[in-house]
Order: sequence, then structure tokens, then C-alpha cells
Amino acid sequence: MNWITNYMRPRINSIFSRREMPENLWSKCDECGTMLFHRELSQNLNVCTSCGHHMNIAPRARFQALFDGGTFAEITVPAPKTDPLHFRDQKRYPDRLKAAQKATGEKEAMLVATGEIGRTPIVAAAQDFSFMAGSMGMYVGNAIIAAAETAVKMKRPLILFSAAGGARMQEGILSLMQMPRTTVAIQMLKEAGPPYIVVLTHPTTGGVTASYAMLGDVQIAEPNALICFAGPRVIEQTIREKLPEGFQRAEYLLDHGMLDRVTPRPKMRDELITITRMLLGLSPAIAGDLPPPTLTQNEPATPKAPLAGAKAAKPEAPAKK
Repeated sequence: MNWITNYMRPRINSIFSRREMPENLWSKCDECGTMLFHRELSQNLNVCTSCGHHMNIAPRARFQALFDGGTFAEITVPAPKTDPLHFRDQKRYPDRLKAAQKATGEKEAMLVATGEIGRTPIVAAAQDFSFMAGSMGMYVGNAIIAAAETAVKMKRPLILFSAAGGARMQEGILSLMQMPRTTVAIQMLKEAGPPYIVVLTHPTTGGVTASYAMLGDVQIAEPNALICFAGPRVIEQTIREKLPEGFQRAEYLLDHGMLDRVTPRPKMRDELITITRMLLGLSPAIAGDLPPPTLTQNEPATPKAPLAGAKAAKPEAPAKK
């Protein structure tokens, strides 16, 4: 037995051989190209630590960073009929839905939940751009109506995070009908009294911009978010002129009066707490009294059981100085 060949060589090879690194440990920033460690990126809410570029974030991850303790109760949304037009392009519509559900782990393109931010009860809805570009179909329309009805019933503010490429073409005219449906739902909310706050994220375009995304009592946007109905390229081809730099971006819209604030994602929670309490006529929250927003790193939030006629919870009185 040759101990050098059979023992020492494999031992040396195992020490100096290249170890394979998991592919999901690093992410590349689309804006500056910096390689970002996944844990550092998630702790910064998918905002590049080098250039401040805001990447897409899933609704559940956003809610974990938004709600006190990262806990929230998911609201059940009525499921519409699947593939009402029997649509098919390169794939059947049900196959596209299944692929999106498998990739995102979500049922559809919008998540609705209720919980507390800074000890202030709210209802929140967020679109998932990773799910078929966050397109507005019948489910998204049902989700916004469910969110508005819950906010009216529980007398809570509604905060909506928009992120969409527009209406869902696979549902044709039925997707376009969600524009008046959601507009009526928001009007019902406003007549009932609870505040409606919209946070526009990159991108918010098409029929979403032309309906519920621009109807907020307060309009906030994340930095450099594209917010428009028709995109800049379409407009340039139509009018045959060069558009101003930053046209239809959040900062441009803020300068021209279409937005109230442009707030970075890491500061969004504190901003929403302040605005929500102001609109409700409550005293400002005391920073030392606020519970932490997120759970332990890599610990998933556990949503509570869906609401079933729960009564509104009164906001707790802030601690006196």
C-alpha cells in the first residue's frame, strides 16, 4: 500500500482544492455594479450601501421592516376566476401564474395585512413587482377593495405600496375595469374618514398610476422611482423631442408638485409613523417608546390567522415625557 498516493495526496488535495461558494451569497447592484453581501443588503432593506440604489423588495420583507416586531395579520382576499379569457401567448396564462407563484412563494401580486407601526394600528397593502411585474389584474383589484373595506371597518389608516408595470394584459378588459373599481373603493375610504397614504416605488406605471396610486391624501415616493402612465421612451417617440434629464423620476415629480415627499426606504417607517399620527390627530411618537420593527436576522415573521370580523383596536396613548 502506497500511503503517499492513497492517503497524503487526497489529504493535500482536499486542503488546497477550491471550495464552491453558494451563488446567492452576493448580489450585484444594477446601478453601480458593486457586489453586496446578501446579509448586509437585506439588513439595509435591499438598498445599495454604496450608491443608495433602491432594489425591489418583496412585500413580506417590507412588512417585516414596517410593522412593530415584524409581525402582522394577513387579510384574506377573495380569489377571482382563473383565466376568464382563456388567454394564451407563448404560454398559457395559468402556467404563467404557476411559474410566478413558484418563483415568489406568493399567491398573487399584492399582499394585504394589518398590524401596528409605532403602536399605531394600520392596514397596509403592497404590490410585488417580482410577480408578473406587479401587474394589476382582478386579484389586485379585489385586494385593494378588501384593504379599503377593512380600513373602514376597523377605522384604521390605509398605507399602500405601489410597484407595477400596469394592467395585466392576460385579463384584457377585466384588468382595465380594476381602475374604476379601485377608484370607487378609495373614494369610499375617504368618505368614511381614515387617511390614505401612498408610497410609490420603482416602477409605478400604466393603469396603476392612472387610478389608486395617485389618489392618496399624502403621496410619498422612494428615491429615483419611475412614476408615469406612458414611459419616457414612448413619449420621446411620440413628440420627437428629447425629454429633460430625470423626467418622470420621483425627484422631478416632487419639484413639479406631484409628490409630497421623497424618502429613502430605511427612513420610511419613521416617516410613516410621523405622518400617520399627524393625520389621526395623535401626539408625536416618542422614539425610546417605539418597539423594534424587525425580527432577528433570517428569522421569518409568522403572520397571524386571517381576520374574521375583528374589532378595531384603539391606539395606545403615547408615554408622557
